[in-house]
Amino acid sequence: MQGVVYKSTGSWYTVKTQEGSFYECRIKGKFRIKGIKSTNPVSVGDNVTFEVETIGDETVGIINDIAIRRNYIIRKSVNLSKQTHIIAANLDQVFLMITLNNPPTSTSFIDRFLVTAEAYHIPAILLFNKIDTYNDEELDEIKYLAALYRSVGYTCMGISSTTGKNIEKVKEFMVGKTSMFSGHSGVGKSTLVNAVEPKLDLKTKKISVQHAQGQHTTTFAEMYDLDFGARIIDTPGIKGFGIVDMEKEEIGNYFPEFFALKQKCKFNNCLHIEEPKCAVKDALDNDEVAWSRYRSYVQMVKGEEENYRTDIYGEKK
Repeated sequence: MQGVVYKSTGSWYTVKTQEGSFYECRIKGKFRIKGIKSTNPVSVGDNVTFEVETIGDETVGIINDIAIRRNYIIRKSVNLSKQTHIIAANLDQVFLMITLNNPPTSTSFIDRFLVTAEAYHIPAILLFNKIDTYNDEELDEIKYLAALYRSVGYTCMGISSTTGKNIEKVKEFMVGKTSMFSGHSGVGKSTLVNAVEPKLDLKTKKISVQHAQGQHTTTFAEMYDLDFGARIIDTPGIKGFGIVDMEKEEIGNYFPEFFALKQKCKFNNCLHIEEPKCAVKDALDNDEVAWSRYRSYVQMVKGEEENYRTDIYGEKK
């Protein structure tokens, strides 16, 4: 039988068949020894082949094959540095949810996420959530960030899941597609899912005031069919986003504004750091490239981990 993985708990997988039936499945041990360094060899969105077995009174599916993935979003595993974690596969687009505070989302995190989306050819849309909670100064900050990322070519929207602002626009982007909501814990992913499809009634929690961080309410990635002809993957909150499987020479290609200038550099293999007559550094000096984006780039090229002790623009506190 064939189907699509709708939920992954790490040991069990909920698979939906083309006929609309759901099966609880396990994976064959061989997936553990195929040289896959991922903590989850099967992820939500995967197209799989499985066999049904009856064990006592229980009907269980055994996944024995995964179809080639069209794309996926991947990051370094938080606790296992040599392993990776595939967040979701076979996506049409991703929505990265951003909050200025409660919790703060840094440009370093945004840029790492966008680089991974670019590398795997997944369109990314930035949603600046909770705009109903900001004062005038904070709204100016949001407008600046949105203008920065629009200038690079990304679609940006200010939204409020509680007041409903621009929720219909988000739904228009989602029709006929498989989308993923991602971001830090507490940015409002589950609240947004509830706003676009109230009948799902996903659990939500308030922000931890002491640490200005969200509390994990989504513990496993899960896909939902929506009434307006869309599918959404709700994911656990991500603290950090380590990039994987990228050579330092290719990272600049996933910054659209750097890639556009690349041919103007003196050296074909210019890393835009120490080299003379670099078009990217010239653009930086002329304020044509954002310093926060360049800082993120250098951090990635040098293999540095995300620095959590920074403000939203990556400046050290």
